[in-house]
Amino acid sequence: MDWLTRMNRAIDYIEMNISGEIDLSEIASQACCSSHQFQRLFSFITDVTLAEYIRRRRLTLAAIDLLNSNAKVIEIALKYGYDSPVSFARAFQSMHRVNPAMARQEGVALKAYPRLSFLISIKGAEAMNYRIETKEAFQVFGIERVFQTSGSGEGLTTPGGFWKQCHANGEVERLADNAGELPVELSKDLFKVHAVCSYRKTEKDTFPYMLCSFKSYSSKTDGYLEITIPSHTWAIFPSELFTWNQFNDSIESLYRRFYSEWLPTAGYEQVEGLEFEVYGGRDGLNYVELWFAVRKIS
Repeated sequence: MDWLTRMNRAIDYIEMNISGEIDLSEIASQACCSSHQFQRLFSFITDVTLAEYIRRRRLTLAAIDLLNSNAKVIEIALKYGYDSPVSFARAFQSMHRVNPAMARQEGVALKAYPRLSFLISIKGAEAMNYRIETKEAFQVFGIERVFQTSGSGEGLTTPGGFWKQCHANGEVERLADNAGELPVELSKDLFKVHAVCSYRKTEKDTFPYMLCSFKSYSSKTDGYLEITIPSHTWAIFPSELFTWNQFNDSIESLYRRFYSEWLPTAGYEQVEGLEFEVYGGRDGLNYVELWFAVRKIS
């Protein structure tokens, strides 16, 4: 089954269950990937989170029901997953800029978000630099947190908040000090602290994330979690050199182009969402490499 078929099958599942219970894990299963992997993929391709897309579709259909039926507002609210008229009215007002009762008045302007369909978009204006490498199993060690796949929340509920905390309390610097020498097969341009995601199974709708260092003969791993990354084929995407104030734009561009341009057409699929963010620098500037564990689509 090709990438487009799987993504559109996931959208079919959402639409068939839009007025009922939507299981995030089942959406991901329809696309043959993990929940975390699907939500990242979805948001980078569409520029909207999966939860926000579902919310918009439900409120779009709720407005249509208000216009075309005599159902009570509470009935429509319950149909689309709101447990009270107040919470429904607040969400409806936020999107449509009118309350549900006003939506039934003739001439009132409403918003509609149509269902998504995934298609191949032919771009080709800008080349993507990447390489395919098969690596033997290797070890990393570091500090782990497990996060919800929903993408909601601030602070320590997100990997970004985890990084900020570990910078503030000195954990990043301590991990770098304990990293030791880089393994000989890695570029000497690399920094000592990186990040790895989805390297083991966790509870439903969660994913593991680790600030990590590559283990070598001189590493000091006491007190850290150690994991072995099995042998994999990796699709590796390097960024251009950047200054730190350009970091977010640089890494988001790499993720977006991987998911929206490379993955749909390359004949590969990602392996259970496993990926590395590998950081380095030269000539006073910085770069990031995104390593995606992949396998050929049979």
